[in-house]
Amino acid sequence: MGKGLFISKTVGVVCVVLAAGAVATIIALSVVYSQEKSKNADVEPTSGGTSTAQPTAQPTEPPSNEPWDKYRLPDSLEPEFYTLTLWPRLQKNTDGLYVFTGKSTVRFRCKKETNLILIHSNKLELSLLDNQLARLSAVSDPSPPRIQKSWLQQETQYLVLQLTDVLKADQIYELYTEFQGELADDLGGFYRSVYTEDGVEKVIATTQMQPTDARKAFPCFDEPAMKAIFNITLIHDQNTVALSNSNVLDEFNTTEEGIDVTKTTFHPTERMSTYLLAFIVCEFDFENRMEGDVMIRIFARKKAIEAGQAEYALNKTGPILKFFEEYYNSSYPLEKSDQIALPDFNAGAMENWGLITYRETALLYDPAVSSNGNKERIATIIAHELAHMWFGNLVTLKWWNDLWLNEGFASYVEYLGADYAEPTWNVKDLIVLGDMHRVFAIDALASSHPLSSKEEDIQKPAEIAELFDAISYSKGACVLRMLSNFLTEPIFLKGLQSYLNAFAFGNTVYTDLWDHLQAAVDSSGMALPNNKKVHDIMNPWILQMGFPVVTIDTSSGTLTQKHFLLDPESTPSDFIWDVPIQWMKTGDEKPYTWLHQKEELNDQMRITAEEWLVANVNVTGYYRVNYDDKNWDNLLNQLNQISRKLPFFQTFYVIVFNHNFSNSRANIVPTTRALQTTSYLSKERNYMAWESALDNLDYFYLMFDRSEIYGLLQAYTRRQVTPLFNYFKTITDTWTKDPDGHTEQYNEVNALRMACSSGLTECNELVQNWYKEWMTSPDSNPIRPNLRSTVYCSAIAAGGEEEWNFGWQRLKEAAIAIEADKLRAALACTTKPWLLNRYLEFTLNATQIRKQDATSTIVYIANNVVGQPLAWDFVRTNWQYIFQEYGGGSFSFANLINGVTKRFSTPFDLKQLEQFKEENANIGFGSGTLAVEQSIERTKANIAWVNKNREVVKSWLESELSY
Repeated sequence: MGKGLFISKTVGVVCVVLAAGAVATIIALSVVYSQEKSKNADVEPTSGGTSTAQPTAQPTEPPSNEPWDKYRLPDSLEPEFYTLTLWPRLQKNTDGLYVFTGKSTVRFRCKKETNLILIHSNKLELSLLDNQLARLSAVSDPSPPRIQKSWLQQETQYLVLQLTDVLKADQIYELYTEFQGELADDLGGFYRSVYTEDGVEKVIATTQMQPTDARKAFPCFDEPAMKAIFNITLIHDQNTVALSNSNVLDEFNTTEEGIDVTKTTFHPTERMSTYLLAFIVCEFDFENRMEGDVMIRIFARKKAIEAGQAEYALNKTGPILKFFEEYYNSSYPLEKSDQIALPDFNAGAMENWGLITYRETALLYDPAVSSNGNKERIATIIAHELAHMWFGNLVTLKWWNDLWLNEGFASYVEYLGADYAEPTWNVKDLIVLGDMHRVFAIDALASSHPLSSKEEDIQKPAEIAELFDAISYSKGACVLRMLSNFLTEPIFLKGLQSYLNAFAFGNTVYTDLWDHLQAAVDSSGMALPNNKKVHDIMNPWILQMGFPVVTIDTSSGTLTQKHFLLDPESTPSDFIWDVPIQWMKTGDEKPYTWLHQKEELNDQMRITAEEWLVANVNVTGYYRVNYDDKNWDNLLNQLNQISRKLPFFQTFYVIVFNHNFSNSRANIVPTTRALQTTSYLSKERNYMAWESALDNLDYFYLMFDRSEIYGLLQAYTRRQVTPLFNYFKTITDTWTKDPDGHTEQYNEVNALRMACSSGLTECNELVQNWYKEWMTSPDSNPIRPNLRSTVYCSAIAAGGEEEWNFGWQRLKEAAIAIEADKLRAALACTTKPWLLNRYLEFTLNATQIRKQDATSTIVYIANNVVGQPLAWDFVRTNWQYIFQEYGGGSFSFANLINGVTKRFSTPFDLKQLEQFKEENANIGFGSGTLAVEQSIERTKANIAWVNKNREVVKSWLESELSY
């Protein structure tokens, strides 16, 4: 699944700038990707919203050792193929509900004798067949048993069938069911999406199965290792189009139950997992193009297709598909590649084989509205999903505990695919900012978790959903990038291609990839250090949480490593990693060296007074670095002197900024040393340098924007950013054109964002005038797309109800979701509490804020220093309702908890958070359980850091501003 927003995985960055009261906060929504829990009629919001009753199920028996009380399927049955017919009703029935009906036959082989059939079924009303909930027949057994008893086990989501006799080993049987389900707006399973076109409300029936919601669409063996072939038929209104994973086999008009319908049957799928199934009924249009033997189609609302919003995706899909065919040395395994933009979709995108689903913001592009960042996000998410067509779909992990390999790999190679499609962007460098430093902040907590868990530790749907986090996506990407780098790409690719060829249409565990990479190493003649194997080097990175900080003493040449933890009061583990160190001395790049033990000596790493040394040169290693004072001083001196012709000059800034700031937060280096790295920024124009600095300064704003230090921080930031503001003013002809270069355009946004948020009068007058000009002529927006997020936010923050209402109206009328998203984020920037409270209430009403956007809107409000306490109170007050809507299985839910608590830095904050955990223990936290623990740990670390550094930071800023 794609990173959402992609999150992630974000590549979508939303700037929240407050002209009064707070500074910008950059939010990267992890391309998190999932389904939301169905509504419950017993839980009501404080205001707004709607509720839908749940299907009735058998009451759960007390926990037992019975097979139906276990969350994993027994290994006695193996599906071969399904024949499935579904009929979604796109109009309400007499009860006011949208429903779908279905019939399913699954043919399965009995592997071990058993008198029990367990098959997943959740929130489906099953019809009685011969007084049972299913009908069993035999294909090869002449005397099949009968069903003696059948029921639905709600907790473990099974249809349970007890038989009169045993199913015989190696015999083939078929199980037939008829059922009805609600086509709810819960964004999971088979659900409905709604939009308005030409004043008419249109309903879409669509799917999101990953990870455990195929069982909401039909009874199935809903585990990734239970691969099968699927024969899909959709019955649908005659004015609609039906889509599924395969091409259409047959389509004709007919009558069902007295209603004129179309019946569309699709070719059998390849052998695949249930979570990759997709079927959609809609009134969309499409653009198409052949790429070799593959038909590429981009589906979207008819108005979006007419406006040409699918053209960019269509133009880039072919080249990216071609790139991955060459990268994997394997032809695309299907005849078509459909991609569809959905108005309601909780994830960023989903890699359904042959029918990839996206949020509209992740697929549709309009150069008149979409920013440079929007375009990059579309390219990288398309690359992420197409990478999965082989890695994940063709070869699938056996169980969700190895999710990291699936999502981490796609999150790594998305940069390679996007770089091929847009070679002038140099997008491969951005993984350091987009993934590595994002995940460092989480993996530096004692409450982090390893990439791979034990299979038995991941059982429940909520536990599975919790794995779709930054660790799996971003750390997975960074660790695999490190592996590719030290093996070299030719060897990495040889092993990868061998792995895909060996396990095509099958399932694996992550160590299978290590085996094939080791074989590639052996055949190349390459020797890994200390004669170790790939397994030996990589397993500590996979099975241990966290990462090391490597300290290099350039006086003695001593290298040491220890577990890096942000909270200095946390007890570091005794973990040891094999650390590949790519390094350079005074501009001269050296061969790799390795750190295997806690402490080792490398005499070559000693330096003279004039020399400097930098390790992890291209930031390919997943670790932080610290140095002795002499080398730090020499490195800081290089910030003004380093040649921009050197290939590593951009990452040099990243190393110096991020390692200094992060090490200071962990009490490894003094905070003043970290702040010193920002002193030269007034002379700097490089994006990587500015982005690294601002990303780290953001923490200072979060900790001090409610204190007297905020004014000093604003004055200092304003002084440093003003030259950058003036630079872009000049090269853009007073803000009338985009700068040349991909990252130059990003840095223009940084200049405007920080100049306005730090109180530069010229900047604030500029953006307010642009917004007022737009308010005067709503049909003619004078603001360039790249600058809109910043301008909207700054102007709304400086304005009042009139500016807010104008933005709200423009959001409701936006013809493209990308523009609506910018306005949705900007509306959270107002400093008027009553407007923010009204906006919070809108998140409980899907007619105001779409359900897919509810949690991120609350987080936007919490990013605002004025809105943070309002959002926190709102979440606590509505916890039961919010949890019921999003908690059990939504990947966005952890983002909500982290987002509303990340500013916490006082004992009072901590007490409230711990009380929140205690008071809601009976309700639970679902997929946000770990996020609660991480928020508590982060708050404790923040308290300690602020207590230690408040006066230090204040004194340093006062000293800097005195001259």
